[in-house]
Amino acid sequence: MSKKLMGFSIQFIPFIDLERLDSGRRIKKLLDIILDDKIIVLQGKLKSEEEARLIEDTMVMVGRVKGFKGVELVVVEPNNEPAPLTSKIRHGIANLLVKNQDSLTIIGPASIIKEIKRDPKKIELMFKK
Repeated sequence: MSKKLMGFSIQFIPFIDLERLDSGRRIKKLLDIILDDKIIVLQGKLKSEEEARLIEDTMVMVGRVKGFKGVELVVVEPNNEPAPLTSKIRHGIANLLVKNQDSLTIIGPASIIKEIKRDPKKIELMFKK
């Protein structure tokens, strides 16, 4: 009796790889990776309209692409607890320089990821059997 090994692949995408692409090409690149059953760890975050378009595009694909059930997506941003004014000013200047690079986005196919939970100290990915 042989058991089939189940696995998954995680692909890290640095911010610079998407920065030079227009919105349409960003979404296409992400969808191509997701359709290859890979989980994406993206340095930074998408613009809100890009995130909405990614979700819209995946909803259109559900039922049309065999085995595709949509995506799970979560954005993790730095802790925004109250801080002294000097820290806020330094953080604001740093944000201007690095744009959205201090965030982390996780996107994966719903056929693999059951749920993504996040709290201030950890991220939990629940996988389907």
